[in-house]
Amino acid sequence: MRFVKLAVRAVRLYSGGRPPAPLGGRILTDPHDIFQHNMWDHVHWTEEERENARQKAEENSKEKIPVEEQPKYDREAHKYWDRFYETHQSKFFRNRNWLFTEFPELLPPDSAGMDIPEPDSCSESGKQPCGSSTLTSDTDTFPGQHAAFRILEVGCGAGNSVFPIISTIRGSKAFLYCCDFSSRAVELIQEHTDYDPSLCHAFVRDICDTTSPFPFPPEGLDIILVVFVLSAIHPARAQGVVKSLAGQLKKGGIVLFRDYGRYDLSQLRFKKGQCLSENFYTRQDGTCVYFFTKDEVHHLFSNAGLEEIQNLEDRRLQVNRGKKVVMHRVWMQSKYRKPYLIPASV
Repeated sequence: MRFVKLAVRAVRLYSGGRPPAPLGGRILTDPHDIFQHNMWDHVHWTEEERENARQKAEENSKEKIPVEEQPKYDREAHKYWDRFYETHQSKFFRNRNWLFTEFPELLPPDSAGMDIPEPDSCSESGKQPCGSSTLTSDTDTFPGQHAAFRILEVGCGAGNSVFPIISTIRGSKAFLYCCDFSSRAVELIQEHTDYDPSLCHAFVRDICDTTSPFPFPPEGLDIILVVFVLSAIHPARAQGVVKSLAGQLKKGGIVLFRDYGRYDLSQLRFKKGQCLSENFYTRQDGTCVYFFTKDEVHHLFSNAGLEEIQNLEDRRLQVNRGKKVVMHRVWMQSKYRKPYLIPASV
């Protein structure tokens, strides 16, 4: 409860709804202190470090997967992710309790006076079967139709964002939609003891399918959460996905984005023969990952008609204090808003 109340207080006190110290405030000022903590924020790379990273990425990209084999990673992606969640269940990723510090926009407008429970404290409730949900017209009834604040998480996985959000919005006028194209991932969410259909609707959805309807009317969302999702799809599809998602936002609605950045440690660790195309790789389990730059992120969202609120490169130094090893992590974190007034085309 204390954690969420602090997030609520940050929304009250700081203009623009932003936390006081985006991307953390643990700064390494004395190199002798490097092994005092597991992570340092806002790390600046030297020119030598940047060049070494570029060379490693260039080297591991020289030997690419044969062109005739590449389409299967896109065509059969759902099989690889189903297998991933069948193997790891909900134990691979930790719950993202940092969401409300970095993305206070997720907090419903009526949450200021709420006594919000801590994550993972929701009571058991009913379940509903896994399956794709569609809405045939704006007049149909739909899940969350009475909500005053609607959130969609795309690529929700096994619920590492879902359940902290459900816990936080309980007692408010908010509703959460969450989707994944892995039916096994959606089943894991619906089987969870904290899944509550009165607060959340989980459904199977391939976000690369930009023609099928969502289970809510267009332009009906206040927030869309896109966390480590766009990197998993083919880069040629990313623009169409973002444009489709932008069409689901209300005017003034916001996309909250976080994903892998160029030259992150995980990119540099790939071996030769795992590269599909420039900065796009496949892991041993068949799942794929792309590594973004700030300019690429900006172009994706601005080309979809959204205006920039925040577009940050999150550079951190991860420390293994036992082995005395330091590792550079790079993530992108961005916020883009649908304008209240759409400019007339010239």
